[in-house]
Amino acid sequence: MVATMDTGKKNYTYILECADGTYYCGWTNDLEKRVETHNAGKGGKYTRARTPVKLVYYEEFETKEEAQSREWHIKQLTRKQKEQLISTGR
Repeated sequence: MVATMDTGKKNYTYILECADGTYYCGWTNDLEKRVETHNAGKGGKYTRARTPVKLVYYEEFETKEEAQSREWHIKQLTRKQKEQLISTGR
């Protein structure tokens, strides 16, 4: 068994709503800074031409692996399923 130290740093999976109404899903360990980066046009290639973006949903995780796994699962959802997740939180 490997011991892990809790550094207090959280990891997040998030959904942004872009200016054109589309959704972008990603993960980060600094949610506020990442949203600012997207809005500065320095985030994901997809969001650069779709600013401003607005944070509409996020989940918190202990590890980056959990956040990355959840990101993958959210990206498999249809738009309708993402809208339901955003509106109900599940």
